[in-house]
Amino acid sequence: MANLSLYTITALLILDSDGNRVLAKYYAPPHQTALGTGITADLGVGPGGPGMPGLGSLKEQRAFEKNVFEKIRRGGGEIHPLPPHLILTRQSTDLTFILVGPLNSSNELMLHLTLTAFHDAVSLLLRGQVEKRNVLEGLDMVLLAADETVDDGIVLETDAAAIAARVSRPKADTTDIVINEQTLMSAYSTLKERVTQRIGQL
Repeated sequence: MANLSLYTITALLILDSDGNRVLAKYYAPPHQTALGTGITADLGVGPGGPGMPGLGSLKEQRAFEKNVFEKIRRGGGEIHPLPPHLILTRQSTDLTFILVGPLNSSNELMLHLTLTAFHDAVSLLLRGQVEKRNVLEGLDMVLLAADETVDDGIVLETDAAAIAARVSRPKADTTDIVINEQTLMSAYSTLKERVTQRIGQL
């Protein structure tokens, strides 16, 4: 049995309907001098885990994303084994949300809960319109949601509402000032009274 580790997420991806990258975050635990060393080696995360060799360069990542897209396109549900990785997917209008973890030590329920929380948080932030154009326009909030969900391969939050609340911009505590003819006349009459009082004091 593999050692248990907090470092359970290898990558978080969003691919479009053609398999092109919309968002990709590959995780490596901190304090690594080289891939497969440091914390991951000490904890025995195992092949396919965050920070393990195989997904370090952009070329390797692109090839991996192509393999993942081909695997998903064949169908077969939301969970796909792609040794040494386990792929979980969530379809949206023209996007596929993907979470990658190590096949030999992943907890599928935890990964599914994490992916669902991220997808639902993005849906809340984009007001239910989760499609490529809206994700690209709100990419700053989507990236923040990804960072609030997973950090360095560790799941931080699985509550979509909490993730969205941390990411969304708080509204200022100001009330809207309505300027119309009545408010302008009121301001004019107040000014006129004050000027008259000042002249009277002279």
